[in-house]
Amino acid sequence: MGTKRIMFTGGGTAGHVIVNLALIPIFQKEGWEIDYIGSKSGIERKLIGQLDGVTYYPIATGKLRRYMSKENFKDPFKVLKGTVQAWRIIGKRKPSVIFSKGGFVSVPVIMAAKMRGVPAVIHESDFTPGLANKLAIPFAKKVLATFPETMNYLPKAKAEYVGAVIRDELFTGDKEAGLKKCGFNREKPVLLIMGGSGGSEKINQTVRNGLDALLPEFQIVHICGYGKTDSAVDRDGYTQYEYVNEELKDLFAACDFVLSRAGSNAIFEFLALRKPMLLVPLTKQASRGDQIINANSFLDQGYASVLEEEKMTEESLVHELLQLKKKSPVIVDNMRKYQSDKSRDRVIEIIKTIMK
Repeated sequence: MGTKRIMFTGGGTAGHVIVNLALIPIFQKEGWEIDYIGSKSGIERKLIGQLDGVTYYPIATGKLRRYMSKENFKDPFKVLKGTVQAWRIIGKRKPSVIFSKGGFVSVPVIMAAKMRGVPAVIHESDFTPGLANKLAIPFAKKVLATFPETMNYLPKAKAEYVGAVIRDELFTGDKEAGLKKCGFNREKPVLLIMGGSGGSEKINQTVRNGLDALLPEFQIVHICGYGKTDSAVDRDGYTQYEYVNEELKDLFAACDFVLSRAGSNAIFEFLALRKPMLLVPLTKQASRGDQIINANSFLDQGYASVLEEEKMTEESLVHELLQLKKKSPVIVDNMRKYQSDKSRDRVIEIIKTIMK
């Protein structure tokens, strides 16, 4: 058999890239040639472009906007252009299989794969499929679900529940290295705050307003998002970063609690690492409501507490975080029932089974 080739796609947010980052090293170790199709300026180019042995191909892509914009009229032409570009790239590289994590950049890739006769696998992270995956699923050979309930929204003939795919590297974090990076000690628990790959102005400001009440209880490492750190806030026990990549595993190891948005990939990572979390999902005004469903699912299973953004004030945020601290032994006990180690192996098995 000749060289095995796999092509990955997905982007727009870090959540549409993280699973790809978990799978790529496995295929590299097995000697596969790896290509990646993403957007020209999305976060996926930053995250994937730094990987050795992965060839990145940018294409044109549209975007789902929940507001009126003249760009909405241009998007169908961008998708068409992206489909032609992906069709050419697939024809040139001749992958045996394509794996997609979703996002609008993946739609033209999956459509072009169907035209080229290349089987494609889609991994849906959220409780309900996003619009991009809804558009792409008819062209895919297989679609995989992270939540068991998602099977109710997928075509039964091609759907399978596999669970969340977690990066192995996250389990190799060094607690002491994480504490040292932040200038923290072991005398007080560490609260990690993440507002998604783009950061959250509302969470950032509410946290900073509540530092007087929070710092006696926690040491806080705050991943704010690009351009969202505040140099005017300089407090002992409070450390800010725009974005953390390679050292994130050490921060995960160092933290005891998490305040986060409710993107599926992130919350399943916290679950696998058994980090009690307070989730502040994106509102329906800012999203399709998928994070609200994700968060409520984790709340129902006893993995997390939830605070709606509309109800988030300095006082309510401090109250919920203090309650999370009190409830953490019960939450961690619930988390011990969840096992994530078999999901990645099953995804790899499916990819190899359907390849040309």
